[in-house]
Formats: sequence, C-alpha cells, structure tokens
Amino acid sequence: MSVSEHLNGKVALVTGSTSGIGLATAHKLAQAGCNIVLHGLIDNHVGNELAEEFTNKYQNKTVFSSADLSSCDAIDSLFQLISDNFHQLDIVVNNAGIQFTSPVESFPLEKWNLILNISLTAAFYVTQKALPLMHKNNWGRIINIASVHGLVGSVNKSAYVAAKHGLIGLTKVTGIEQAKNGVTANAICPGWVETPLINEQIEAIAADDGIDISAAKHKLITAKQPLPEMAKAEQIADMVLFLCSESAGSITGSALAIDGGWTAQ
Repeated sequence: MSVSEHLNGKVALVTGSTSGIGLATAHKLAQAGCNIVLHGLIDNHVGNELAEEFTNKYQNKTVFSSADLSSCDAIDSLFQLISDNFHQLDIVVNNAGIQFTSPVESFPLEKWNLILNISLTAAFYVTQKALPLMHKNNWGRIINIASVHGLVGSVNKSAYVAAKHGLIGLTKVTGIEQAKNGVTANAICPGWVETPLINEQIEAIAADDGIDISAAKHKLITAKQPLPEMAKAEQIADMVLFLCSESAGSITGSALAIDGGWTAQ
C-alpha cells in the first residue's frame, strides 16, 4: 500500500503550521490525502484563506485555528473545532514553539513559563486530548518536533533546551504506553533548518564580523555541525510523512536527529 493509500482520508493536526516546518509538513500530509487542521497565531481571515487554498489545491477538507496554545481552554476550543468538522483525529504533529535567549541568572521567569507552556505543556495536553480519538480506530501517529537541543545544550537557551529535553521524555513515555493501542509517538530533532527565523542570527554575525551573508551563514552552521548546509523544511516534512507510513509502524519512542552531524561529534 502506498503512503497516499494509507493516509487518504485521515485527519492531521499540525500546530504552528502557517510557516516553516509546520507549513511544509501540512503540505506533505495534504498531498498524501490527509484532511488538515492548520494552526498558527495569525489573523483568522488570513488563516481561513490559507485553509481555502489547501482545500482548492488538494481537494481535501482543511480548517484553521488560531488557538493560543499557552491556554488549556484554547486547546479545548481547538479540539471542539476538530470534533465539529471531522469527528476523528489520526495524526498530531506538535510543532509550535517559541524561543528567547538569556543567561540562566537573568532569564525572565515569564519567558521561561511561556516557552515551557507552548513547547512542552501544550504538546502534553494536545496529546492527551488526541489519544481517545486515535483509540477509536486503534491507529494514530504522534510526532513531536523537538530539536537538537532536546539532545544537547547550548548557552543562553535554558528554557528552550529544558522544554525540548522534556518533549523527548514525553515522547518516550507516550510511545511505551500507547504501543498496545496502535499509536506510535516519535520526536524529530532538527539542527539548523532553512527558515526565516534564522536570518536574524546570520545578519548579526555578518554585522559583527564585517563579512557577507554567505560567509556569515557558513560560520553559523559549521560552528555546530560538520555538514555545511542547513536542512530544508521539506526534509523535516518528509520524515514526518515517513513516520506516518506503514513502513514506520515499528518505530516508536524514538528521537530522530536531522542535524548535519551535530550530535555525532
């Protein structure tokens, strides 16, 4: 059975899916035949237009939510939207996350709480809400977009590193507990990924060192990983699609690095 035959008609929720890895993932799953729940903190009319574009392009059903994932009440509303439109949920990609950098001694508590809420607590609560829906069909895929920072540390990123390490721990426990229910849970751990979020760091290096953008980009990448290229968002999306396939049915509780050799060193 092809991936498209396997996934046709299934419903996938991808949080943080209006740009970057999340958007690329939503496109891959829709192309494979899934109905999609898009999510992001953009205006509802913009999100609804994006959902309409998906429906027109893929001939599926796509809806949009702007739920604030730091609020459990908002997540409840998100699942009411899913229930109203689909009455099922087969795939969850917990992708939403935020970043803030500061040394531990000066890290603002409100930023710590916000990062943990969105990157870890929200993933837990979304998973908890999704599992009963997956149990109905004895099949489900939970894929957490963690980070290389779920495997190693970096300075000034205490909350992000803590959240991503926690997300990998949540993935392991979920995979173990759900093995009897036909549900797998895995984490993908990207290193540098070619997204607009990285441009600010590249520009800062270029300005500080008096070098061009290309040289600054190379310096940023190779400071951490031997492969001198960033991954593409579509490559992460391809891994998500593989983990949803029948071929990946025996992979669960794993943290899969796509990091250019970052953690191999």
